[in-house]
Amino acid sequence: ISNGFIYMVSSASVTGSQSGFGEEQTNYFKRIAAMNLKNPQIIGFGISDNKTFTQATQYAKGAIIGSAFIKYLSIKNVETISEFVTFVLE
Repeated sequence: ISNGFIYMVSSASVTGSQSGFGEEQTNYFKRIAAMNLKNPQIIGFGISDNKTFTQATQYAKGAIIGSAFIKYLSIKNVETISEFVTFVLE
């Protein structure tokens, strides 16, 4: 069905930051991971910091940071993107 990756939506609410994923979301991630799909899964919605990035990448090959990144860019400038990446990864 897909030649690229499978986008897993972590929440039915709007995109943006959250403090972490609950049991229902974690069980969903585990269920999809257990399917051993050929395409990598990437989790989006609610990824905003190291905690949520780390949680997401326990069950998927990656995570998409949207709103938190746009918010960062509205405060900082493009030249400081590496600071944001470091913030998420450390």
